[in-house]
Amino acid sequence: SVPLGAADAVRGAAAVVLALGAAELLLRHCVRRFGGVTGDVFGGLAETAATVALVVLALG
Repeated sequence: SVPLGAADAVRGAAAVVLALGAAELLLRHCVRRFGGVTGDVFGGLAETAATVALVVLALG
């Protein structure tokens, strides 16, 4: 196994922050458009956050 360094920790933290930010933006949009949230919205938030995190980690 390869040891993780400081750059990997920064990349991981950036992935988390960006994923949460994207999910927050989507949540605000859905609340504004739909007037609330449903289970489908929560599922979309989870998928969006996971996708953003994976893209950030893949590009890093």
